[in-house]
Amino acid sequence: MKNSLKINCFTTISIILTLLFVSCKTNSQTSFKSFENKKNLLISDNLKWSERMALSIMKRHPESYMIDDRTVAKWDYVHAVVLNSIEELYKKTKDKKYYNYVKSYADILIDENGDISKTYTVETYNIDLITPGSILFDLYETTQDKRYLVAMQTLRKQIEEQPRTPSGGFWHKKIYPNQMWLDGLFMGEPFYAQYTATFENGKKLDDIAKQFELIQLHATDKKTGLLYHAWDESKQMPWANKQTGTSPNFWSRSIGWYAMALVDVLDYFPKNHPKQKELVGYLNNVANALVKFQDKSGLWYQVTDKGGKAGNYLESSGSSMFTYALAKGANKGYLPKKFKTIAIKAFDGLTTQLIQVEPNGEINITQACAVAGLGGNPYRDGSYGYYINERKKDNDPKATGPFILAALELDR
Repeated sequence: MKNSLKINCFTTISIILTLLFVSCKTNSQTSFKSFENKKNLLISDNLKWSERMALSIMKRHPESYMIDDRTVAKWDYVHAVVLNSIEELYKKTKDKKYYNYVKSYADILIDENGDISKTYTVETYNIDLITPGSILFDLYETTQDKRYLVAMQTLRKQIEEQPRTPSGGFWHKKIYPNQMWLDGLFMGEPFYAQYTATFENGKKLDDIAKQFELIQLHATDKKTGLLYHAWDESKQMPWANKQTGTSPNFWSRSIGWYAMALVDVLDYFPKNHPKQKELVGYLNNVANALVKFQDKSGLWYQVTDKGGKAGNYLESSGSSMFTYALAKGANKGYLPKKFKTIAIKAFDGLTTQLIQVEPNGEINITQACAVAGLGGNPYRDGSYGYYINERKKDNDPKATGPFILAALELDR
């Protein structure tokens, strides 16, 4: 009888402990099952555009690793672009669901020792993979969880070892020797700037400024003031101009990456830093160039300077990036106040021309170029025809994230 009682008690306790474990595990995995279970949840049009977009993303992707329609968690820049914007939204709203959504991505990809190598390989020296580190600063400051610090240190080590052109510019990837892409300025420099400002007393700010100096010097078109997508210092790539090393066309999203990189790294350059005014000057140069090519709708075309050419189209990711950079630049005092008005016109163009609203209030952003690059296999030649014929994708993260940032800067 006693043995039977012991067995029953043991069984009961085991069941209770199992249920508690499952419950805790379920709760710790995500705070967003509520979104998964509320597919018909209405997103009110009384909310600001920033929250409407964030909630739409979270409905489509209840787990943050699912952003960009992923089925497996991966350390990737596209997630960072969206999660950085949601992190900024959390700072403004203090709504914990946004914080939890960001944190869940870090927690699924960083193990108990701070290791991110499950889906990250340093040996590729892909500068895109630095970007997710930007979401870790606030998480570390809030939690003091050393896993986040270790992960950031891993990325900082990659920057230290990243191959460079003879002039000192970071290669975009190991497979793209001696090439600097505008994309890479955004992928690497904001994290690098925040890291050196936070942990190194800003000792590497000159190196960060140098990356912009090289691009400004070698990738800027003197006639238009726009910047070419990439620069090959060796001038060996088939797409590279044999005299200048630049790629042949202006791609709006690449210029958008560059403009966002400038306004974001400037957060970490003190006004008395010798290079601060130089960077502000670069931002003014690109802002003034962009205004010349803004469509009457407020938006910009996929190939920036060829708005009237057959096949070109008003593109949402580049337009969202420009809107954010111009609005933040004006808000911070880097740009004249008129650029705030220009940004408002652009944002109105996005909401009236490229945003679709579902019956349940979910919003979609359309006309986003899914991807574009140079070289590789199959080979991408950077021609006009190449850029306009790359596939488009609704709700691409390169559009949704910058849209939220633009909305926040404009309080929309």
